[in-house]
Amino acid sequence: MNIETIRLTQTVKGAGCAAKLPPGDLDRALCGLDLPVDPDLIVGLDKADDAGVYRVSDDLALVQTIDFFPPMVDDPYSFGQIAAANALSDIYAMGGTPKTAMNIVAFPSKTLDISILRTIIEGGLSKMREAGVVLVGGHTVEDSELKYGLSVTGYINPARILTKRNLHTGNHLVLTKPIGTGIISTAIKAGLAGQALTDRVILSMATLNRDAALVMQNFSVQACTDITGFGFLGHLAEMVVDSGHSVRIRAESVPLYPEALEWASMGLIPGGAYNNRNFRGSIVAFDAGISREVQDLLFDPQTSGGLLIVVAAKESACLVDALKEKGIATAAIVGEVVAGPFEKIIVE
Repeated sequence: MNIETIRLTQTVKGAGCAAKLPPGDLDRALCGLDLPVDPDLIVGLDKADDAGVYRVSDDLALVQTIDFFPPMVDDPYSFGQIAAANALSDIYAMGGTPKTAMNIVAFPSKTLDISILRTIIEGGLSKMREAGVVLVGGHTVEDSELKYGLSVTGYINPARILTKRNLHTGNHLVLTKPIGTGIISTAIKAGLAGQALTDRVILSMATLNRDAALVMQNFSVQACTDITGFGFLGHLAEMVVDSGHSVRIRAESVPLYPEALEWASMGLIPGGAYNNRNFRGSIVAFDAGISREVQDLLFDPQTSGGLLIVVAAKESACLVDALKEKGIATAAIVGEVVAGPFEKIIVE
């Protein structure tokens, strides 16, 4: 492997997590625009969900999403896997089945060898094969910064769509992957993370949420989202806002990377975490005993994070057991939906 291959993250300023526009910027850009209207559009821009859903017939709808970003790891094959898993995750979070994908590539051909792009795409293809997804095309542009991802189309029964906003008092919240990949990716870029931790975090980010999505089909799931660039609390806030409910989170129950806590105490925090706190901090209430490091992790932007599943309380323990039997060892009940008009997230 040549030196170009092992220095992908250095081609991108601020690489270390999935980069997104600062929260709220897209809303401002779209405000006032005359968007096309179609009665068969079930989930669109007006509902700010993980993917769009368009009804084809009474029992079939298309689920569509797109996601791409710069490298957060040096190995090109791993980067391709992570980017593909991240894009596919939105389909799983809606309760759908991904079927086709298109590559989205920005590549600096004047500074990187084309073999690197081939290896990235091979990594993405490995995850598409695992998911049973067919690559049908794509688009590549010359750019000074490397970026890769997928546009994904899946299908779903319109009666089984899982959106973010369907909370009911007493529901429990289950999280399937640990939090802290943004901080750890920053540590990897800085050369602070050992190989064992690097391998463990890459494996987590490259793991499809397919198995978790299959398991939750057997339970009374009310809502779901996947945890990515807006962090655990940012994506939870999207569930809470306009729901008429509040959510209580038990910080000690949230699966975290302990190494990320240590680096957070040293101030190794990606800029996206501060953006997430600034945007959503006003609706989050932390108990006095919650350390700043834990708070930072809960706002930490994730890449290809787990599913946050809202399920009937009487089934939550069985859901966690079923997830663990499927090999999702870190699955945990992390909180509950509580009554109240104030739409707050209370972290205890």
